[in-house]
Amino acid sequence: VQLQASGGGLVQAGGSLRLSCAASGRAFRFYTSAWFRQAPGKEREFVARVNSNGNDPSYSGSVKGRFTISRDNAKNTMYLQMNNLKPDDTAVYYCAAQRAVGDTYGYWGQGTLVTVSS
Repeated sequence: VQLQASGGGLVQAGGSLRLSCAASGRAFRFYTSAWFRQAPGKEREFVARVNSNGNDPSYSGSVKGRFTISRDNAKNTMYLQMNNLKPDDTAVYYCAAQRAVGDTYGYWGQGTLVTVSS
């Protein structure tokens, strides 16, 4: 499975962006998938996760209520809708996938930069 993230860009605080993660390989539809981010000078952190069926999403406390994770297995694509963006959301966003809950995330996209201006 190969992942490619896209959709990042420059947006003003309060604005919205939608990230996409396109996967190659039919196995992706069976994997739990997630978004992580890494801000300048900080460690990579978990943002959101969704199971293989697109159900039971979970979010970090800092984005809950503002971000929505989803996936379309027919298109082999995962999304992250980001609303009410804040300057603290500025980071490189990575998509990732794991074969089963509890496994390490063994598949990673290359990252897409989101910059939120105040």
